[in-house]
Amino acid sequence: MAWVILIISGMLEAGWALSLKASEGFSRLWPSVTFVVLLALSMGGLAIALRTLPVGVAYAVWTGVGASLTAIVAVALFDEPMSVL
Repeated sequence: MAWVILIISGMLEAGWALSLKASEGFSRLWPSVTFVVLLALSMGGLAIALRTLPVGVAYAVWTGVGASLTAIVAVALFDEPMSVL
């Protein structure tokens, strides 16, 4: 169950990162609220997963899932360029 929570928390990490972009420096209310809620849920899930998983592995998976999903969604939604580098 810890792995499921960890993967979902990594996905929520992508959500709060994208919400941060959409908040335009916390100048837009609902994206800013979304950022705070998703950040709390993501960190909470990571904390729960860390009860049973080793911190090095859990953190690497959490950030890997979040970073990968953030990059994919940013290319699709924000037309950010993607290159081999």
